[in-house]
Amino acid sequence: MVDLTAGTPAERARNRERGDLAWPEASVLGRLGPPARARLLSLGSLAQYPAAGRVLIREGEETTFVMILIDGVVKATALTQDGRDALLAVRMGGDLVGELSAVDGGPRSATVTTCGALVARVVSRAEFLDCTRRDPQIAHIINTSVVAKLRNANRRRVEFTGCDVRTRLARVLHQTAVTYGVESGQGILVTWPLTQPEIATLAGAAEPTVHKVLRALRDEGVVSTGYRSIRVLDVHRLYAIAYP
Repeated sequence: MVDLTAGTPAERARNRERGDLAWPEASVLGRLGPPARARLLSLGSLAQYPAAGRVLIREGEETTFVMILIDGVVKATALTQDGRDALLAVRMGGDLVGELSAVDGGPRSATVTTCGALVARVVSRAEFLDCTRRDPQIAHIINTSVVAKLRNANRRRVEFTGCDVRTRLARVLHQTAVTYGVESGQGILVTWPLTQPEIATLAGAAEPTVHKVLRALRDEGVVSTGYRSIRVLDVHRLYAIAYP
């Protein structure tokens, strides 16, 4: 099995563009056929960001470029009323960020920050919209991706109402594993460079409670945790916890 975490982001990006490595099947690049993917990856200019903490898009600003993530991880955050950063989503190689402002010209709805080294293509609004007008397949996949993001956001708001922390955290872990995980033996490995406070934000829970639940899931043999990674050891058991 090919190790999708091996090599630098730039090396993995080159391997992916050559077809040696695959993007997640649920991502935009993963769903496109090779010709359409090549057309999308011909847009814009290549950019490399070597470290975590680089702000790519800032909430409220009036920029309209789109970023095609080739390799790496970013997080989307927004400010709450009391001035805290709320983690909205995690996006990985194969995803797009910034497409909403490119479509409607409105201000950015979230801040996007690198979680580590990142390779991406930066595409102007004009070039992005021209591509979607000329290529129905690309337009359809991108529209489907946007709808999926909105559905997931709505589902999270509804499903989390009344659920305990164990259920909410299990749903976050299961969804992330299914979307971005790599098969590893009988389990799924998620390379996830997020802090536990950020995981707690995704699950809508206090950090000490998430610590306690993760420890219990480890003790039950459902997951194991490592440096910047979570391995789902028992996918069926995790699903049963997430959707009782």
